[in-house]
Amino acid sequence: MTGPRARAWQRMLSGRRLDLLDPSPRDIEIADIAHGLARVARWNGQTAGPHVFSVAQHALLVEAIGDALDPQLDAAARLELLLHDAPEYVIGDIISPFKATIGDSYKAVERRLLAAIRQRFGLPDPRPARIALVKRADGIAAYHEAVELAGFSRDEADVVFGACAALRPDAGALLAPWPTDVAQTRFLTRFHALTGPDS
Repeated sequence: MTGPRARAWQRMLSGRRLDLLDPSPRDIEIADIAHGLARVARWNGQTAGPHVFSVAQHALLVEAIGDALDPQLDAAARLELLLHDAPEYVIGDIISPFKATIGDSYKAVERRLLAAIRQRFGLPDPRPARIALVKRADGIAAYHEAVELAGFSRDEADVVFGACAALRPDAGALLAPWPTDVAQTRFLTRFHALTGPDS
């Protein structure tokens, strides 16, 4: 006789129960995403400054970099950039070396969550060019975070991430880590600017 199935859902502060193995778009709320991402530290918290550099702040940085790469982006493309790491509000930000160690298990859960998030907020299936833009902006953000916050020398970052040009001042200003409540509010504000206040 087998025992009960292990719990695979997490209760959110909104009251939603999000099933990690079979996530439903109905159980995804932007307030939960903003709350979670503002409390998840990039670089496993190994960053300089009095506050962690949160995934919420990273998302804003990636969107700003995407704008610098292509100022003609529409709101959906900008939302794509902003939400590119949204699954981390429940599964955390696992650093790339550890993702490589654990293989596809993590990525499968991440893909299912991202698909549900995309559906919840009406994002179409991404085109290859859109995927490439997100990856490029994310890589540029990682390079500058590594150098400015995570203790990498520029030479080391050049090898690990590939050399990157300086950021525009508006994007560069996003590298100063914020308190949690500030990161959460600014992420939510940007989301609503892109989607409208009733979304």
